[in-house]
Amino acid sequence: MSFGIKLHIEGDFACFTRPEMKVERVSYDVITPSAARGILEAIYWKPQIRWIIDRIHVLKPIRFTNIRRNEVGAKASAPTAAAMKGESVATIGIFADDPKTRQQRASTLLRNVAYIIEARFEILDFRFERGGLELPAKDCEGKHLDMFTRRARSGQCFHQPCLGNREFPARFTLLGDTDLLPACELPPEQRNKELGWMLHDIAYLPADKKAKDSFLTGQGKRVRAEPRFFNAKLENGVVEVPPFHTVNA
Repeated sequence: MSFGIKLHIEGDFACFTRPEMKVERVSYDVITPSAARGILEAIYWKPQIRWIIDRIHVLKPIRFTNIRRNEVGAKASAPTAAAMKGESVATIGIFADDPKTRQQRASTLLRNVAYIIEARFEILDFRFERGGLELPAKDCEGKHLDMFTRRARSGQCFHQPCLGNREFPARFTLLGDTDLLPACELPPEQRNKELGWMLHDIAYLPADKKAKDSFLTGQGKRVRAEPRFFNAKLENGVVEVPPFHTVNA
């Protein structure tokens, strides 16, 4: 059993970066399911729930613009054992003001975006609940739904939701069951469109020590990250998101 919600989000700019663009950022045409999940988790998240995106309504015309931004040309190193013990943090961060790492790059962004996210959540493990296994499943889900609804209606969030990058904040409004959906302003040529392969989300699979790019989770399990993609289509202004377990790497 799961509960569904509808969240209206909008912003002045957005950048949902295509992974095939190696140097300068180029955005997908619409928001990705993983970015939509990140917005919901910014409002409300607990270890015992998992957000599932069902569909995405595209409300505003798909328009691109180009800007130049200051970025860095290096990756932050993983925390060393000494740094994790509090002995040294000199090797962890990257100083954005360092002329050796700072770079100015072009970005192709979306402008004046608005979406409706239809999503639901599932309970992952009842043992995390205060009442343990004695707490009925429907009460668990109802509790989380009430907390999300209260936070979304009052504008509360753990951190500011963003549209792909932190520089592009998202404004959000929770829609009730009786609220009418905002009108779709897509022109006729954009209402039905093939969007190509789009990132769905990241799967974390068990791995051994020899696996490339594997790492330890907070629970001490070694995993590797594997991106999953799906063939996205706009049909009458709506992107239907397939279940995560049905898409391939």
